Amino acid sequence: MQLSEAKILIIDDDVDVLSAAKLLLKRHAKAVDIEKNPQKLPFLVTNGDYNLILLDMNFTRDVNSGREGFHWLDRILDIKPASKVIMITAYGDIEMAIRAIKAGATDFVLKPWENDKLLTTISGALEGGNDKIQVVAEEKSKDDGKKSKSTVEAIVASSDSMKQVLATAERVAATDANVLILGENGTGKTQLAKHIHQHSKRADKPFVVVDLGALSESLFESELFGHVKGAFTDAKEDRAGRFEEAKGGTIFLDEIGNLTLALQAKLLTVIQERRVTRVGSNKPISLDVRLLCATNMNIEKMVTEKTFRQDLLYRINTIELDLPPLRERPEDISALAEYYLKQYGKKYNRPVNDISSALIKKMQQYNWPGNIRELQHAIERAVILSQEKTLQPDDLFLKSSGGTPTTATGFDLEDMEKTLIVKAMKRFNGNITDAARELGLSRAALYRRMEKYGL
Repeated sequence: MQLSEAKILIIDDDVDVLSAAKLLLKRHAKAVDIEKNPQKLPFLVTNGDYNLILLDMNFTRDVNSGREGFHWLDRILDIKPASKVIMITAYGDIEMAIRAIKAGATDFVLKPWENDKLLTTISGALEGGNDKIQVVAEEKSKDDGKKSKSTVEAIVASSDSMKQVLATAERVAATDANVLILGENGTGKTQLAKHIHQHSKRADKPFVVVDLGALSESLFESELFGHVKGAFTDAKEDRAGRFEEAKGGTIFLDEIGNLTLALQAKLLTVIQERRVTRVGSNKPISLDVRLLCATNMNIEKMVTEKTFRQDLLYRINTIELDLPPLRERPEDISALAEYYLKQYGKKYNRPVNDISSALIKKMQQYNWPGNIRELQHAIERAVILSQEKTLQPDDLFLKSSGGTPTTATGFDLEDMEKTLIVKAMKRFNGNITDAARELGLSRAALYRRMEKYGL
């Protein structure tokens, strides 16, 4: 919704603030109502049909703790859960902003505000929050410094659980709060991290991804913190670490649960002091980065078992986002399948453009142990091999509950490959040339695989 079409309510016990806000907003919004007494909020919210509410956090009886503001925020969201509420206060800090966002606020501004910034914040809140959220993030081009459309996967979601995660992520993005993203493999943790970065004030700065699970202990410090020439045998020149590469932007530490306790201690020191020292140097370098982390492990259990430091967990999970597995949101499966169908139909120049209702039903009954990543690969293979314009149940390769391929495969790559070869050979009546071309193999490569599988 555009600001010019919006009806806005402002609640503040300071009449000067009310007058100033109304004077500014009435030139831009469709209607602006003001109210000094928060006790009237339930009636106004129930009957006013407001598109956005500006709510003071501190009223006369509560001075500056924000307690009354949180109370009235809860009341508003109880009455209308979808309400967009921007909290305003003269006493705010990052901790209070985080609390407001956790409590369900859309955004947070400080008094006295800058008019342009307030208008931008309100416009952003009004324009966000579609029922079906599909985001294609933009990344900064390393070559020319200009923004261009990236190949980053869209976040496609229509389920309530995912809409709630995305709405929280977008509110959090406006702050510099550390975020921990939890979820099973394949649920889209990296895509969510990119989404947060692209909605942050650091969007035009670097987004650096580090797979901690792939880093050996010996390379950890050099990779993350950098090194100077001569620090060790292969150190031929000075090299910036990943934290330095993310200067001004965001660093995403994936699979943080894989770190040993010794490496956790080194990372904690950097996060606490907000500076790194390159290996072989004694000169600290200040950091200006946003920290996002992710893991597929039960990190609370790891803390209990003393395999993950509690003080590190406190540092990285100021905000915690838990991505639900695909099996718990079957209403998203159809939209995701259609998204990947269009993507791979275009990529491989295939005429497939629809999915049968029978296949959708089959997909919704499957438990997707590999989550979105498994669905993506299944659609890709179906697009490559299908000869029809509409995908049918036999075109999709899924694992049965017993772990064997029904019409192809899950994560047993050899079973998957064998089944694909059988299907291609059957489709082309044993013609090696045509089957190899369809599979993207040379004739010799196909012969080798057929011999391997005894076909």
